[in-house]
Amino acid sequence: MTQAPASVVVNLPLRQRPIDIFFAVMFTIFIVTSSIADMLPTLGVDFTQPNGTFLVDSNYWYAHDADPLFMNPPVWMRIVTGLSAFAYLAFYLVLVPSLIKGWNRIQLPAVIYATMIASITGIIVFGVEFFGEPEFQTQNPAKFLAFNLPYVLIPLLLLIRMRKPLPFTRKF
Repeated sequence: MTQAPASVVVNLPLRQRPIDIFFAVMFTIFIVTSSIADMLPTLGVDFTQPNGTFLVDSNYWYAHDADPLFMNPPVWMRIVTGLSAFAYLAFYLVLVPSLIKGWNRIQLPAVIYATMIASITGIIVFGVEFFGEPEFQTQNPAKFLAFNLPYVLIPLLLLIRMRKPLPFTRKF
């Protein structure tokens, strides 16, 4: 008896998957921001005052009026930034080439990541920043949302992108 040949999965070329180009660009930016922003509070670097250092001054500029939770993180928030600085960063380093090369095996990790970040950032962090203790509530909601909403919306779009098996065999 001869077995029928296994069906070969044919992914669309990247140029026919513009959403994946968009995701590759956005998650490359997330690599940079995870390295710059989330590493400092995770490691306990004080950026409550500018000191002439680019990383400290950048985080101060963002957080001083928009994100008191980020500027003075309790232990649980340092865990959240640690996830971004280490776990999410490692994921982004795998996700970007997966998107470019069309590695369908990234689907399950992408779904897990998107669900995790939407839950942690979208529900917990946003909840504290808008409805939590007064000392952690944002004083500048527009700036806070401008910087943080992409970290919830882009992963949710990725979740929609990865909703069916073999995501790179279709445009969206």
